[in-house]
Amino acid sequence: MKFKLDPGVVKIAESLEAAGHEAWIVGGAVRDLLLETPSYDWDVTTDATPEIIEPLFNECFYDNEYGTVKVAGKHIREQFNLEEGSIDDEALYDITTYRTESEYSDKRRPDSVAWGKTIEEDLKRRDFTINAIAINLRNEIVDPYNGQEDIKNKLIKAVGNASERFEEDALRIMRAIRLSAQLGFSIEPDTLVALQKKVPNLKAISWERIGAEMMKLLSSEHGADGIVLMTNCGITDIIMPELLMMKAVKQGGHHIYDVYTHSIEALRACPSPDPIVRLATLLHDIDKPVVSKTGGERGMTFYNHEVSGARTAKRIAERLKLSKRDQDRIFTLVRWHMFVYESKMTDASIRRFIRRVGKENIHDMMALRVGDRVGGGSKATSWRLTELQKRIGEQFYEPLSLKDMNINGVEVMEILNITPSRKVGEILNTLFEEILEDSSKNTKEYLYSRVKELG
Repeated sequence: MKFKLDPGVVKIAESLEAAGHEAWIVGGAVRDLLLETPSYDWDVTTDATPEIIEPLFNECFYDNEYGTVKVAGKHIREQFNLEEGSIDDEALYDITTYRTESEYSDKRRPDSVAWGKTIEEDLKRRDFTINAIAINLRNEIVDPYNGQEDIKNKLIKAVGNASERFEEDALRIMRAIRLSAQLGFSIEPDTLVALQKKVPNLKAISWERIGAEMMKLLSSEHGADGIVLMTNCGITDIIMPELLMMKAVKQGGHHIYDVYTHSIEALRACPSPDPIVRLATLLHDIDKPVVSKTGGERGMTFYNHEVSGARTAKRIAERLKLSKRDQDRIFTLVRWHMFVYESKMTDASIRRFIRRVGKENIHDMMALRVGDRVGGGSKATSWRLTELQKRIGEQFYEPLSLKDMNINGVEVMEILNITPSRKVGEILNTLFEEILEDSSKNTKEYLYSRVKELG
């Protein structure tokens, strides 16, 4: 098989070989090449030490103890006069010296690193067989752990002793689950047994690392299966125990699953590729067990679960060290997911709905609703949802915030000849409520006259 290599990684390998050193492409990029899927993260390993590597590449940097020199795609392109657009300027290439590693006392990083002499030594320290394959510019392959066979069999298998691999770096537990979901592979039985035994070691891993793996998992095609596997292995108990409370909590009405299964199926059906939207979909009913009460026509009620659940979902997002913006997005999506639409709703009501959810979140809210519907046993859409989306489109560019009004605070102060005060804000909010009800009033003539009346 002739591999199509990234032009940037070719120049890096050619430079190392021209300097008299070995150069092997390793890691996920090789796996992706063998799977014939797009490759993005290009890593090179070599017998050259950082002191030898650094002078070969412009604007590279080396500031770690693990022998990795990094260089941006932009600088590779400029140094080797590659055509603009031929490589990703923002890509970061890793060039790492062969190495061997010692104990991992913190369950994450090796206590010490020594330079290795051969590619085989370097591959021995890697996590899974499918990531322990190397190729060079002549399409020669080094595969000491039969990773190619595991790729054919769609297996995630640890390199060497699985228990040792997970003991060295507990994040590999999450990575195994994520790769399984990302690639649609199974975890090899012995590897799975070892993984389950080492799950408690995840407590030693930072939430930033765990959160990053969770986002990658949720972005994957089989993210729902990944969550189920996490639960079956005991990982959810550590990372997101709130999910487990939803198990066996029955629902009435159109629902055909308990709350947990419904949430998993909603995630599976969510059409958005955005991991934040997918996480919100998974968590949209997170507090149904908290507020559940027996009684009523449906047998079980969950009043205000969206209000309580929004706070819980945000706490989970905080735990996973998501950005403040993403925490707020999850809060909003969970808080307002219980919207109801009727044809008799006025245009003003539609505008209020858009304002409440936020223009930037409308598309995501619709994706969550699709997942919610399918996860409950319904069709992906309905005439009501279709009609609501049409009406949202009609109102989307009407005034939806104070900044959309044809008047501002400075103008209010000039009209009334007053200084900055609470009154200015009160007048603007009153005017906005009027415009939200009737957007035709958003004219300077009307607004200026109303300011004089309100002043």
